[in-house]
Amino acid sequence: MIAELLARLVGWLHVVFVEQFDLWVLFGFIAQVMFMARFLVQWIASERARRSVVPSAFWFFSVAGGALLLVYAIYREDPVFILGQGAGLFIYLRNISLIRRERREAAERAEAAMGAPQ
Repeated sequence: MIAELLARLVGWLHVVFVEQFDLWVLFGFIAQVMFMARFLVQWIASERARRSVVPSAFWFFSVAGGALLLVYAIYREDPVFILGQGAGLFIYLRNISLIRRERREAAERAEAAMGAPQ
């Protein structure tokens, strides 16, 4: 019984990871690694700061990995994956927009402070 289940599992793993392997699967793995890199970036930044931090690079990895995963999901015609990555991309891009606006406003405040009479 256990030997039969193990044989089935090994057979299934072979089909999933060997027989189905093609350039699209490689593309999907690269996309997933890029998407996962955002968590590594966030973790390292938080450890360095000794508090929870979400650096800008987190959102850029989110956009890059999410966009690649969306392309992969569209190719695979997976509606759940397409919807999830599509919605995520909107959120990631919005966060980048908020970060850029905050930086622009901070630069304008700094410039105004430098030009103010002492």
